[in-house]
Amino acid sequence: MKKQFAAFFVLSSIAFSVIAQQKFDGLNMNMGNIYRTSDAKTRSISPENFNGEKGKGGMATIGTGAGPSRELGQKWKVSPSVVIKKHTIYTVAEIDGPGAIQHIWMTPTGNWRYSILRFYWDDETSPSVEVPVGDFFCMGWGRFAPVTSLAVVVNPGSGLNCYWPMPFHKKCRITMENIDDRDMVLYYQVDYTLTDVPKDAGYFHAQFRRVNPLPFKKDYVLVDSIRGKGQYVGTYMAYGSNKNGWWGEGEIKFFMDGDTEFPTINGTGTEDYFNGAYDFDSQTKNQAGVEVGHYTEFSGPYTGLPQVIRGDGHYDIAERFGLYRWHIMDPVRFDKDLKVTIQDLGWHGDGRYMPLQDDIASVVFWYQSEPHNPFPKLPAKDQLEVN
Repeated sequence: MKKQFAAFFVLSSIAFSVIAQQKFDGLNMNMGNIYRTSDAKTRSISPENFNGEKGKGGMATIGTGAGPSRELGQKWKVSPSVVIKKHTIYTVAEIDGPGAIQHIWMTPTGNWRYSILRFYWDDETSPSVEVPVGDFFCMGWGRFAPVTSLAVVVNPGSGLNCYWPMPFHKKCRITMENIDDRDMVLYYQVDYTLTDVPKDAGYFHAQFRRVNPLPFKKDYVLVDSIRGKGQYVGTYMAYGSNKNGWWGEGEIKFFMDGDTEFPTINGTGTEDYFNGAYDFDSQTKNQAGVEVGHYTEFSGPYTGLPQVIRGDGHYDIAERFGLYRWHIMDPVRFDKDLKVTIQDLGWHGDGRYMPLQDDIASVVFWYQSEPHNPFPKLPAKDQLEVN
């Protein structure tokens, strides 16, 4: 027994020593490894350093801040932002890898549905991310609401932050298209690291869809074109109720790896999927002492109902909602394919379920090996409009 214990101790010590001697690549950052040093190189792209080059920040002599800095000159906030002309595409970042994006901050002016973000990995010509900027940052209704989650943080008054890790092997390119009839201003910063990336690292993907109104008795399709191996990691929905009643009885369904009529994963209700319960209700008493229900906003690390846009003031009825659910600790893994749908379901007055025809927009987030299937065509400008 002593010999067995001694052998186990020696092997454990060797294993620990091997792990301890492995170089840290600067990825997978958390409080448990923040103290570890690395050969990874930290870089950042902004209007003050368009290419993220070492020692090349703050060199601008022209830019959107040239007027305010005219008496101070170079180094004094000469180029804090860019103007993206109407109907043009601007390259936000172009990075040679290997490496990984670790944080993105933006504050765009104008209509957030009319500014389209696209991400391209390595040498692909079909984007892996194609999403209106507001929806990408959980602001699908074009109005500010505070979000405090692990993947997305939105701070007053329009500080849009993304913390999804985005590794790439060869190259990264990020663009923003302004499809509006007016110019817009964009402040931004893309923080990334140059380092070796694991061979099994999947590429980050995000896809937008909108249907208004949803056809009667039809499921809303969050995504149906994923082919390859990877994991589904998040859902954002901008949900517009076209009736005054409760809208969240619909079940989410994950069809994976050859599922046809019936899915492998089947939820129990919309608010259940977003990890709430009983209509996101909190009971309070009115002046007459009668208990009344109210939608209750919340924002947590993995789930949230951060935005509730209420009615016209005559009724305490919520009409539009923003919801997110991040599968960070419980990714939905697939080997070959994935389709995700959700029902739009409320109640008849006599206690029967009522199929609804609501205004639903969504962004789904996932990682997968490339190549990916081309995305459905983005809705036209009029179909993107928030009203």
